Amino acid sequence: MHPEDAKKPTKFFGLSRNVISMGTVSFLNDLSSDMIFPFIPIFLTSVLGAGATFVGLVEGVADATASILKIVSGRRSDSLKIRKPFVVFGYSLSAVAKPILSLASAPWHVLVVRFVDRVGKGTRDAPRDALLSFSTEKKNVGRAFGFHRASDTMGAALGPLIAFLILPLLHNNLRSLFLLSFVASLFAVIILQIFVREVKSHADGIIKPKFEFKFLGLPFLIFLIASTIFAIGRPSEAFMLLRARDLGVMLALLPIIYFVYNIVFALVSVPAGILSDRIGHRNTFMIGMLIFVLSYFLFATTHSVLTVWLLFGLYGVSNAFTGGIGRAIVADLVDEHWRATAYGMYNAFTGFAALPASLVFGILWDKWGPAFSFYYGALLGLMAFVIFLFLRVKNRAPRLSQ
Repeated sequence: MHPEDAKKPTKFFGLSRNVISMGTVSFLNDLSSDMIFPFIPIFLTSVLGAGATFVGLVEGVADATASILKIVSGRRSDSLKIRKPFVVFGYSLSAVAKPILSLASAPWHVLVVRFVDRVGKGTRDAPRDALLSFSTEKKNVGRAFGFHRASDTMGAALGPLIAFLILPLLHNNLRSLFLLSFVASLFAVIILQIFVREVKSHADGIIKPKFEFKFLGLPFLIFLIASTIFAIGRPSEAFMLLRARDLGVMLALLPIIYFVYNIVFALVSVPAGILSDRIGHRNTFMIGMLIFVLSYFLFATTHSVLTVWLLFGLYGVSNAFTGGIGRAIVADLVDEHWRATAYGMYNAFTGFAALPASLVFGILWDKWGPAFSFYYGALLGLMAFVIFLFLRVKNRAPRLSQ
C-alpha cells in the first residue's frame, strides 16, 4: 500500500483507517489485559504467598527480557520493510498467554506467563509504532499517537471496571476471570488481521548503508538516556495498587481505583497529543515529567485514602503527557529509514529499565517501606527532567540521500 493512501484522512478526527483500526486493536487488547492486571499482585501475594520483592521481579524480569526483542523486531522489520506480520504475531502471543495464567499454582508460573505475554509486546511494539507513524501525516503525528494511547488506555480503564462487575458472578474466582479475558484479545487479533494494512515508508525503496548509531543522531541519544532514567524511576503500577491497599483501600475497590487512573489517562491523552502538536512534543513531555514527580512525592507522604484516589488520577495525567508523546518525539528526531529501529531501541531501553525499576522498588519497599520507594522514583524523575533540558527536538538525525 502506498504511504499517501494510508494517510488519507477518514471522517473521524482526521485520522487514517490504519490509525483508527490499530487504536481499536489496542483498546480490546488492553481491555483484556487490564481485566486481570490489578489482581496479579494480589494473586501473587495473597493466593500464592509471594512478597513485594517477587512482585517486582515478575514485573521487571518479564518486561526487561522481552525488551531485547523490541530492538530485534524493530531492526528486522526495517530490514524486511514489513511491519504488520510482527504486529499480528505479537498480539496473538499475548492473547494466548492470558488464559494460561488460570493454571498457575506457584509464583514462578506467573513469572513465566508474564514473560510470554511481554515477548508478544516486545515483538509488536516497534513495528506497530513505525506503522502508525507511516500511516499519519507529519502535522498530525502527535494527534495520532495521542489517539492510539487514548484508545488502549480506555480499554485499560474499562477492563478493571468489567472485572469488578463480573467477579461476583464468577464467585470471586480469579482463575475464571483470567480465562474470560481471552475473548477481547481474540477479537483484537481478528480486527488487526482484517482491517490494518501494510504501509510502505517513502524510505523503503532507498538502498541504505549498514546501520550506525550516528544515523539516529545525538538528540535521539540524549532523549534515549533521559527516557531510560525516567523509566527506571517508574515501576509497575502494581506498587501503586499495593500502596492503595496499604493505606486502607478495600480489596474490592482496587479495580475501581485503577479504573480512575486509566479513565483519566484515556481522556487526557488526545488533548495532550493535540497540545503537543502546538507547543512541541518535548515541552509537553516535560510537563508530564513534573506531574509524575509531584504524584510520586505525594504517594510517599500521604496517609489519606481520599488523597490516594486523587493521586491515581494525577498519575493518569502524567502518563497522558508522556506515553504517546514519547513516541511522537522519536518521529521528530529520527529519519524514516531508521524509524522502526529507533522505536525498537526506545521501547527496549525503557522496557529493559523495568527490571531495575520494579525490582529495586520492591527491595526498597521491603527494606525501608513504601515511602522510601516513592521518594526514590521521584528523584529519578527529576534527574531525567534535568537531562531533557539539553534536548533540542528541532535537530533531526542525518538524512540519507537518494
